[in-house]
Amino acid sequence: MPRPCKQRRICAMPSCGRFGPRDTQSAAQPPVVMTLDEFETIRLIDLEGMTQEQCAQRMDVARTTVQAIYGSARTKLAECLVQGRELEIAGGDYILCDGSDSRCGCSSRCHHSCIQQTHP
Repeated sequence: MPRPCKQRRICAMPSCGRFGPRDTQSAAQPPVVMTLDEFETIRLIDLEGMTQEQCAQRMDVARTTVQAIYGSARTKLAECLVQGRELEIAGGDYILCDGSDSRCGCSSRCHHSCIQQTHP
């Protein structure tokens, strides 16, 4: 029996949940859905400049898990850019940081409206 999926800690919600081309031709294709934990790896590694190991510590998961999540997120970004598809950021199995965990290090930079979420 496989292990249950461990909830990933995220520290920032996206300021915008949908991105995409302005033309209406791309509306014929369904949007690419990026989960919030995938968004968090992009934010931490590419924007904050963290290593995968640092990202794993922040999200409270194994480095290999971060590597897989990050790879999936980059593939989804490439699909959107190359194929002109819309990107939707939603869902995933995560815990939203409340800034009280000293391991997190985000404290006042957290953007949260709730503590725990599980979405399909």
